[in-house]
Amino acid sequence: MATTFVVVGGDAAGMSAASKAKREDPDLDVVVFEKGQWVSYAACGMPYFIKGEIEEIDDLVQVTPREFREERDVDLRTGHEVVAVDPDAKTVTVAADGDRFEQAYDDLLIATGASAIKPPFPGLDLDGVFTIHDMDEAGAIERYVSEEEPATAAIVGGGYVGIEMAEALDARGLDVQLFEMLPHVLQPFGEAVATKVEAHLQDQGVELHLDTAVQGFAGEGTVSAVDLEDEESVPADIVIVGVGVSPNAELAEAAGIEIGSTGAIATDEFGRTNADSVFAAGDCAEATNVVTGEPDHVPLALTANRAGRAIGQTVTGNPTQTGEMAGTAIVKAFDLGAARTGIVDEEAAADAGFDPVSVEIQAPSRAHYYPGPTPLTVTLLADRETERVLGGSIVGREGVKRIDTIATALHAGLTVTELENLDLAYAPPFSPVWDPVLTAGRVLQGKLG
Repeated sequence: MATTFVVVGGDAAGMSAASKAKREDPDLDVVVFEKGQWVSYAACGMPYFIKGEIEEIDDLVQVTPREFREERDVDLRTGHEVVAVDPDAKTVTVAADGDRFEQAYDDLLIATGASAIKPPFPGLDLDGVFTIHDMDEAGAIERYVSEEEPATAAIVGGGYVGIEMAEALDARGLDVQLFEMLPHVLQPFGEAVATKVEAHLQDQGVELHLDTAVQGFAGEGTVSAVDLEDEESVPADIVIVGVGVSPNAELAEAAGIEIGSTGAIATDEFGRTNADSVFAAGDCAEATNVVTGEPDHVPLALTANRAGRAIGQTVTGNPTQTGEMAGTAIVKAFDLGAARTGIVDEEAAADAGFDPVSVEIQAPSRAHYYPGPTPLTVTLLADRETERVLGGSIVGREGVKRIDTIATALHAGLTVTELENLDLAYAPPFSPVWDPVLTAGRVLQGKLG
């Protein structure tokens, strides 16, 4: 009798696991339940669809439901919501078309993702107020901009979504204002990145309201203003609320599965939960931070895809670790790129038990004599005692993908000297002889020595 692998959730982690498991064991019954209609889509591309650079929203779909069913032999059931898990009976309860049924499993993956945080703002239900975390929301925003032709946009939150949506709506001809309750945008990227991104946003015409707490939204059926403290209000014809996401861990918690300190599902190095034969991966689950060695929750696409693929191998008899993560991320802010990895803030490093030392340097993206060099700002952080690299950030108009070099150093446990001595490629159109990352390492080594 064939064994059954059930997956709850049809995006990055879930479909990676389903596809890999089926490839490894064609006789395995793989059943995926997805409560929505979209699967295997690139959520990171949604702002660029709204901007107009991606012509059709379907272009963001990596593999269609039909391809999963007909070409990959995965029993994918969209419009099916798993409402309960019974780890003792090894069954899930599924709701679909007004009915409920039970599905047995031998192995189960919970890949329920995360949801956009919806603060208890008055007026959150007004027409024209949106969050953006799934394809239906992206489609709704694009239609609203096209059909209602708003003139002014308010973005609440200065994280990835806020920055990318500021660019998208500016490109659609809207006057954009961005509200952030913290002193800086892009908080996980550090102050060196944030200040340069803020200046660039203002140069592009985005009006920034930093250290500003939104109180709610006003309007008669349709949003017309953002309410601030002291009865101040700012006109807005459309509002995007992007204040972060929270892991969808309720299904697991109700089943008695352990939830970690981050609020996401606790897992071991193979993605296993504390329940027998139950795994968790993706934005609903914790992963191990490569710098601290502690559980962490940083919802990113690669982390989800890699963990899902590993679990697909594990359930077919090839135990595979899901891998550690460094929180490596990159974001486009109009003409600037901003990137970060590991720990970028000395205070956070000290809280994690390190004795941090950091530097901030500026270097050209290309050889100074080659046409078109632009400045790159690189921050690099290390532990004074071990000289181990802890993290860094890069901001500039080109070349910020160099953050991958620092991320590699984190995964390899390199010291600053070992990073400085890396043999990186050089040619004048691409880099100075001393790559900016190597320059940062050299300067930091001098500070450590």
